[in-house]
Amino acid sequence: MFVLVEMVDTVRTTPWQFERKLNDSIAEELNKKLANKVVYNVGLCICLYDITKLEDSYIFPGDGASHTKVHFRYVVFHPFLDEILMGKIKGCSPEGVHVSLGFFDDIVIPPESLQQPAKFDEAEQVWVWEYVTEEGAHDLYMDIGEDIRFRVVDETFIDTSPTGPSTSESASSTTAEETQRKEAPYTLVVRGQIH
Repeated sequence: MFVLVEMVDTVRTTPWQFERKLNDSIAEELNKKLANKVVYNVGLCICLYDITKLEDSYIFPGDGASHTKVHFRYVVFHPFLDEILMGKIKGCSPEGVHVSLGFFDDIVIPPESLQQPAKFDEAEQVWVWEYVTEEGAHDLYMDIGEDIRFRVVDETFIDTSPTGPSTSESASSTTAEETQRKEAPYTLVVRGQIH
């Protein structure tokens, strides 16, 4: 579920941070920049693990800050395919069951990946699994806040970095920008099991 990823970045340290140790200032800047952010095709960054190498620092003319190339390892949330996790049901919609791990909410169980036979109850706004036994069928509701186990079957990364200005009308570009903002940069598609 969590992996260590080796990264390289140039970190800018401001002059008022010079009184502290360089490693502490760099660690603080890296956590400000990366913590709780999704890096495209890497995963959700959690926290700095360690700094493996510091290269020379440079101060450029007109800028009193120090610029240091840093090699470091970062703890990243990036579950393996077929890994089984446990979360809580955040909500239900006709598109599927939305699950949260507490620190990561972009998990979706599509209807075809639910235990079958399953149906969406419009009145209750929940998915229902019809559990069949020798005594008959029982409806098991997937209520919000319930624990659920799920298996990771796919992941989707969407590049949400800013794009250049559009040549089309401003109204259509505004709609495209709003749609892009609503899309999650990292989504897990999973297969669910009730527990």
